[in-house]
Amino acid sequence: MQDFRKLRVWQAAREMTVVVYRTTSAFPAAERFGLVSQMRRAATSVGANIAEGAGRGSRADSKRCLQIAYGSACELLSHFYTASDLGFLKEVQVEELESMLEPVRRMLAGLMSRLK
Repeated sequence: MQDFRKLRVWQAAREMTVVVYRTTSAFPAAERFGLVSQMRRAATSVGANIAEGAGRGSRADSKRCLQIAYGSACELLSHFYTASDLGFLKEVQVEELESMLEPVRRMLAGLMSRLK
C-alpha cells in the first residue's frame, strides 16, 4: 500500500481537476448537466482511480485502477475537443488543458507498464 498523495501523477491530476472545474464554470448554464458534468466527472475520476489503485492489495487490482484512470484521461481529452467544437473553449485553452493532461497520461502509462 502506498500513500497516493505522494505520487506525482496524483498531484498533477489534482491540479488538472481544479483547472477543469474553473474552466467549465464559464460554460453556458445549459451545459451544467451535460458537458460540464461529463468533463468534471472524467477529471475527478483520474485522481480518484489513482488513489484507489494505490490502496489496492494486489498489483493486478492497482493496474486495473490505473487503466480506468487512463481511460478517464482519454475521455477528458475528447471532451476538450467537443467543447472547442461547440465554441465553449478557444483553441489556446484546449492546448493549455492538453498540455496539463499529457504528462498525467504519460505517468499513468509508465506506472501501468511497471505493474506488468
